[in-house]
Amino acid sequence: MIQRLTLAALMLAIIALLRTAPAEAEPYLAVMTGYKCNVCHVNPTGGGLRNEFGVTYAKVLLPAETIDNALDSWTGKITDRLQVGGDLRTDWTRTTAPNSPSQQAFALEQFRVYANLTLIPDRLAIYVDEQIAPNGSQNEEAYVRYGSTTDGFYIKGGQFYLPFGWRLQDQTAFVRQVTGISMVTPDKGVELGWERSSWSAQFDVTNGAANASTGSGYQITTQVAYTQPIWRVGIAGSSEQSNIGDRRVGGLFAGLKTGPIAWLAEGDIVRDESLPGGRTLAAALLEGDWRVLKGHNLKLTAEYQDPDRRVSNDQQTRYSFVYEYTPLPGLQLRAGYRRYFGIPQNNGQNQQLILMELHGYF
Repeated sequence: MIQRLTLAALMLAIIALLRTAPAEAEPYLAVMTGYKCNVCHVNPTGGGLRNEFGVTYAKVLLPAETIDNALDSWTGKITDRLQVGGDLRTDWTRTTAPNSPSQQAFALEQFRVYANLTLIPDRLAIYVDEQIAPNGSQNEEAYVRYGSTTDGFYIKGGQFYLPFGWRLQDQTAFVRQVTGISMVTPDKGVELGWERSSWSAQFDVTNGAANASTGSGYQITTQVAYTQPIWRVGIAGSSEQSNIGDRRVGGLFAGLKTGPIAWLAEGDIVRDESLPGGRTLAAALLEGDWRVLKGHNLKLTAEYQDPDRRVSNDQQTRYSFVYEYTPLPGLQLRAGYRRYFGIPQNNGQNQQLILMELHGYF
């Protein structure tokens, strides 16, 4: 009896802690609902701080059970002009690879805080995304935004994530690694965006990751997406000019809803001139998210990567099985298995991964 009470108290403490922290982007939710990213997020290209509708969706429609409590009226707003939020993920992983000892560890994956200060409603705002832990404070996004992010043109300047393909929660996905554009690789520059009921487009001019230390070049990134209630399609491109070698990236991505299943697909190809003779890389992703019940999601993912099209038999694949359970508003539990297949001589490319995660959001 005492052990059960202790366990219950521990779980309640964990829930209380995690319920103070918004979810990162999960694009399958957009496909499932037919929404664009700006319907739920302050950032028009998705991810980070949720707007009032996004907070309500996460509290009412996402969890298996809704609970009457003091957070019912919480929208993230401190005042009419200031909205804040946060995101916390902690996990346990066990990795096994051929001819290598198994490794397991608990880790604080991330703790982020967000803030959006509206200076002129629907016209002028300042947005900040700050990673507090692990490894100390680090700014991810900090920009000023002018214009409407829901209907018409806007422009933002500062540091921000580049728009390219699906903004996945898993930053280790092959399509995010091969393109080099993800939610852990922000860049500094300006973005011109355009939003209509079904259309979304961005044009970015930034420093480019390869020019972080030299300041020798620039990067241009563009993306256009067309959204309908049960499907969407997009095209993206990026060109980086640098003294160490130019880099060009192209990608197609699409989403489709078939009953309770949301499908995501993306294919990218990269031409990298930073190595002698250059090389061409390719990556692809296919993901299916099955809403088994309210609060229950089964995520199946198949991925492919070719690190150099000139080299035969160096391709890599990986397959993932992840079950996501959202029992209460503000708490998500995730458990999954991932299997890698690659060059037989490379132990790391043939590893297996088991993961469990606690995710708190609001």
